[in-house]
Amino acid sequence: MSKLGIFMNFWENDWDADHIRYIKKAAEIGFDILEFQAQPLLEMPDEKITEIKHVADEYGIELTYSLGLDKKYDIASPDESVRLGGIKYLTNILKRVALQKGTVISGVSYAGWGVPDLAVIDKKQLTENSLCSMRELAKVAKDLGITYAVEAVNRFEGVVLNTAAEAVAYVEELGCDNVGVLLDTYHMNIEEFNLGDAIRTAGKHLIGLHTGENNRSVPGRGHLDWDEIFKALADVGFTGRIVSEPFVVSGGQVGKDIFVWRNLLADVSEAALDAEAKYLLEFEKGMLQKYGI
Repeated sequence: MSKLGIFMNFWENDWDADHIRYIKKAAEIGFDILEFQAQPLLEMPDEKITEIKHVADEYGIELTYSLGLDKKYDIASPDESVRLGGIKYLTNILKRVALQKGTVISGVSYAGWGVPDLAVIDKKQLTENSLCSMRELAKVAKDLGITYAVEAVNRFEGVVLNTAAEAVAYVEELGCDNVGVLLDTYHMNIEEFNLGDAIRTAGKHLIGLHTGENNRSVPGRGHLDWDEIFKALADVGFTGRIVSEPFVVSGGQVGKDIFVWRNLLADVSEAALDAEAKYLLEFEKGMLQKYGI
């Protein structure tokens, strides 16, 4: 059965928080995985990084990492100094992930997160710039034992990869066995004509899935067709990690970056959020069992 996880910032409005607290919470609720933004690792002392890993091992939680690349480190940038700076920045992040013995990083890690401030956006050129950068980063990641999952995101959060088909074309052009595709049901709902077909398009390249409802709330609370989604996962023989990434609370840097301008739940107390996390875990376990994943 696929491992099930949750993103730490379901609870927290700052990208950096008490990781140990949420490792314990994830384990208590019953998740297999806790995912968080990788950037805070750059500011952590080595001892803290290893302490977090030790606690995760103690509680049986796998740590995975996501990334929304700051545009000042955009590795798809036409500005060569920005592109090269981004390669250096991401190399340092990969080294910190490896120090924590992490094995997978995903997200918008192949270009700047958001739409670039360019008068005319040449998507083809940005994609070529990204591929050039990723050829270097994929080698670094492979040497460190890390798999790099490029995530297709909606048109408001990125330009280079918006659909499963674009992500597949990208990884096939790259041709690195440690780089695959991550799809996200929230983004797919915006960009794809059919969610099941998008998953089947990703096929063997699909190494991870982020789940969130049509409005980025908890899976099972909105109008996405989860039978279609999990049936397609079964069709392609998917056995990878499924990490839920709902954002339901406004405020803080996370609310600003994710554009959450109102609370999506009437009650956003910690107890209410814990209850929603338990609901989504049971919902996804039920879907895995239903489709034999």
